[in-house]
Parts: sequence; C-alpha cells; structure tokens
Amino acid sequence: MKIHEKYIQRCIELAKNGLGTTYPNPLVGSVIVYNDQIIGEGWHQKAGGPHAEVHAIQSVKDKSLLSKATIYVSLEPCSHFGKTPPCSDLIIANKIPNVVIGTVDPFAKVAGNGIKKLIEAGATVTVGILEDECNELNKRFFTFHTKKRPYILLKWAESKDGFIAPVTKEKKAPVWITNEISRQLVHKWRSEEQAILVGTNTVLEDNPALTTRNWSGNNPIRIVLDQNNKISKESHIFDNQAKTISIGSNEIPFDENLAFHVASFLYEQNIQSVLIEGGAQTLQTFIDSNLWDEARVFKGGISFKNGVNAPQIKIANSNKTQLIEDELVTFRNHDNNHHF
Repeated sequence: MKIHEKYIQRCIELAKNGLGTTYPNPLVGSVIVYNDQIIGEGWHQKAGGPHAEVHAIQSVKDKSLLSKATIYVSLEPCSHFGKTPPCSDLIIANKIPNVVIGTVDPFAKVAGNGIKKLIEAGATVTVGILEDECNELNKRFFTFHTKKRPYILLKWAESKDGFIAPVTKEKKAPVWITNEISRQLVHKWRSEEQAILVGTNTVLEDNPALTTRNWSGNNPIRIVLDQNNKISKESHIFDNQAKTISIGSNEIPFDENLAFHVASFLYEQNIQSVLIEGGAQTLQTFIDSNLWDEARVFKGGISFKNGVNAPQIKIANSNKTQLIEDELVTFRNHDNNHHF
C-alpha cells in the first residue's frame, strides 16, 4: 500500500469512532507522521468539541517535530469560525509543512478555502487520497449538503415467506421475526443515525420505543408520520427517552409526493440521516418515489403463511450476510449514487 493511502486509511478508521455523535458535523480523522512513525492522532468526537486536527496536534508529545511532519486528514481542514476556530489556521500556526487530505469538503463555508489558505501559507498540500473511501465515510454529511436532504436508509424484517407482519396479533407489541443478534444490530444502527422514522400504523399496532436499549449509544430523534393525529400521547414514542417530532397534515401535504415532502421537512430540521423502520406502506412510499440510499432487509427463519406483504425493491445487486438463522440482505440505490 502506498504511504499516503496507509495513513489516510488510519484517518478513516479513527473517524468512524464518531459515528452517531458528531451530527451536524462530519466524521473526520487525523494522523501526524514523522519519519514514517505516527506521532499523534485524533478524531472529531462530538459537535462543539475540538476537531480531529486539534486532537491530533495536542497528542504530539514533542511539538518541535511538527515543523518537520506531515498531517493527514480524511476531510479538508475547516477555514471558518464555527463553534471552534479554523483548523487550517492551527496547522499553519504549528508550521506543519505537509498536508495530505482525503477529500474536499462540499460544505459551502469550507469548499476549497481550507486548502487555499494552507497553500498560500506555504504548505505542500496533496488532495484526493482514497477519495472514494473518504466520500463513503461522510455519505450522510455530503448527501445533506449536496442534495439538500438526509441520507435515507430503509430497514425491515420479513418472514421466510415474504411477510412483514401477521394478519392479526394478540397484543400491541412487535412480532419478532429475527433473532436477538439481528435485533441488537438494529439498535447499533439506530445509534449511528440522527433520526428514525415510522408511520402511524406501526405506532398503533406495535407501540415501539424506537430507542437504542440493546446498544450503548445515543437515541435517534424519533419521527412519526401522523396525518390525522391518531397517535395517543401515552405511546412509548412520546416518553422522555428521546426527542420526538410528529409530522401531520399541518406540517406537510400527504399527497403523491409524500416522500419528497418528508425529506424536505427533515432537511429543514437539520437532520442529516434517517433510518426508516416501517411499516410496509411507509417503506414502499419511499421505494416507489426512488428516494432512498440504502436498504437493509432481514429474512427471518419463521413463516406466517399470510399477512402484510413485505415491501418490494426491484434492484438486482445486493450483499448477503448470515446471522445464525437470519439472512441480512443489503442494497445500495445506484440511481442515487454519490458523485459528490
């Protein structure tokens, strides 16, 4: 592996530690190298806190080495004052002569300005190392800023015979199609996304909590589509475990463009990613509008014989993973492929 790629790969690994805790900021990792040895590293841990480059520079024990070192960063260093000072200024102040950047920041306040500042200060700047991987790392942040909508993930579980739920059930609670490992994985996913969305029927039928009970991480913002205010305020989704936003006909039109209205509404709420967990009608609405980026579908080991049909995705390419008796099938929507 080429030397620059080796260290940008490390930046990506570090950045992933912030998944779920940096919103609305991007995921960023940074590594400082002298004589092919890492002398400092860090990642952006939470919004309002120090950026990756700050953590990396602070972690270097012998600061005199900075003037002879190379700093690697997965995303272009910021050049504006937000909640923290510009990282490009910090790099310049520490006289770090070489800067290697994975990808340019699409955010309008940065977009090339950080690179320009560094070059003008005399630094040697290399851009576009493992660019595709760095773009994939920040697919949520980039989608939000370039497409003016959140990154949309669909998730459901279906029975062996293709049903998402039985016709009738005895109580208002989910009917489990998958095993405990699959269910824990879903809670991990919830901790990684900024919001989770369901329709009215899912809340009325299952009374879900939509939290990360089985995983250590932040609860996502709960979004419920409730056109006619049918959902009781006694429902679990209105407890104090997480913030909940109810979207009714006062907020958006419930027409044939519902998926687009929802995406625009979430963009206005500064929500960068949303995990849509159902039910069948809500999921199919986004599929039919071709407004989704990833789908994660569990196929369980049980059969219902009849019930509510699972949503249908007409995409050939998918990846399959076995989780004991469950199968996880993941899809990427290449119509919405990310050429940022």
